Amino acid sequence: MWFTVGYGQWGRMFFSQHKARPMDSTALSAFIQQRWDDDIVGQLVEYIKIPNKSPMFDAEWQANGYMEQATRLLADWAKAQDIPGMTVEIVRLENRTPLIFVEIDGQGEDCVLMYGHLDKQPEMTGWDADLGPWKPVIKGDKLYGRGGADDGYALFGSLTAIAALKAQGIPHARTVILIEACEESGSYDLPHYVDHLAARIGKPSLVVCLDSGCANYDQLWCTTSLRGLAGGNLRVDVLTEGVHSGDASGIVPSSFRVLRQLLNRIEDVDSGRIHRDELHVDIPEQRVDQARRAAEVLGEDVFDKFPFLPGMRPMAEDLGELILNRTWRPALSVTGIDGMPPLSNAGNVLRPFTAVKVSLRIPPMLDPEAATRFLKDTFESDPPYNAKVSFDIEKASTGWNAPALAPWLEAAIEDASQAAFGAPAMYMGEGGTIPFMGMLGEKFPGAQFMITGVLGPHSNAHGPNEFLHIPTGKRVTEAVAHVVAAHYRAGQAGLTQGVAAHEGHAQFGDHGCC
Repeated sequence: MWFTVGYGQWGRMFFSQHKARPMDSTALSAFIQQRWDDDIVGQLVEYIKIPNKSPMFDAEWQANGYMEQATRLLADWAKAQDIPGMTVEIVRLENRTPLIFVEIDGQGEDCVLMYGHLDKQPEMTGWDADLGPWKPVIKGDKLYGRGGADDGYALFGSLTAIAALKAQGIPHARTVILIEACEESGSYDLPHYVDHLAARIGKPSLVVCLDSGCANYDQLWCTTSLRGLAGGNLRVDVLTEGVHSGDASGIVPSSFRVLRQLLNRIEDVDSGRIHRDELHVDIPEQRVDQARRAAEVLGEDVFDKFPFLPGMRPMAEDLGELILNRTWRPALSVTGIDGMPPLSNAGNVLRPFTAVKVSLRIPPMLDPEAATRFLKDTFESDPPYNAKVSFDIEKASTGWNAPALAPWLEAAIEDASQAAFGAPAMYMGEGGTIPFMGMLGEKFPGAQFMITGVLGPHSNAHGPNEFLHIPTGKRVTEAVAHVVAAHYRAGQAGLTQGVAAHEGHAQFGDHGCC
């Protein structure tokens, strides 16, 4: 079993020497299962009903009041929990989205920081007839609707993990929970809150984030890296008004064709590969090895989780390469378009302009500000036919590559996965972006990271028919409880302070952080 490299003897020794108070794993699991069944699922049903779209998708979010409604729902639930030593506050900075700040007293000198968000992506088309973004529906083990898995469950899971430990008298470190309301817009409000609350947060030695994914629902998956994001609106104007296509075509260049030429400056139209070296990084060998190992475990599930049309095939045959494409290589998507009428109202007109929203996923460790400047310079320089070309930068979000994994956390994660899932933990990068992780990595270079989540096969975050796999939500909550308890034991043994920032990677096995 490949995971046991670096874990085996050290992990067994750690857990045998530092289990000051034995945990009843069966009781822990039962507590969490009941809390989810009796309370959390019902709360998530109410949360899904609220169309609290992130500010980028709802410019009138303050006037509409949905963000406030969702924030109060979560905060009121948190305040109602019987957790000794807990304070819950909605923190507000002027003209910024609110933030829920939870602090729970603990033992020892360490601190755990848990993170999630409550804002949502927009509706998206294509939902099944009996489903909808703001219509919670439970089918079997799945709760459908926007935001339950991304990331409404995070506060409920985090607090329930702590409550389960307290129910058994299992000690844990002081715990801070941050639930922001701007993540789907790039977390641009969050740095201001982190600075504002710096003294109250302290210096966490463990960060737990529940906003990531899982490659299957059979074991605990921990995220080793995240891609960044560079994006904006690319517009090409060729005329002041539309003209008869029979009269103008062949003389006036099509704005769509000019735009296509511009996109070709960075993307190979046949392969989809980003062919500009400025947008690539050297992939660490360790991450290449992780991708190969994950491909061995997942097989065709690497691509089968996507709703391909019959006969469609993925962009490469090598499964490991597909994982690296998704996690460490840049990739371009056009996610919106303006200047085109619907097919039902499209006449024989050569249109005056075409505009698209460009979303470029960039590798971990690539500077997003530099990437967006490169895009702007590449698109706007020397425009074909001297067309009017503009690229308005909209997003520049930092990716993240995890620090080295400390032995105590490697052991704790394996123990947690075996206890909650009955299977070994797995490690893999993710293709999405969580801007907060890069920020925390810079602010707390000695912290360890447990980045995980419930967004597994077919859960379709951001798209139609998004769902939360309820059993995985329960098991991830259970795994978090095990890791938080192990963190306290590691702190008592003096193993949690600055290990990741100062120790050699090889000492920790070959996985990197989760």
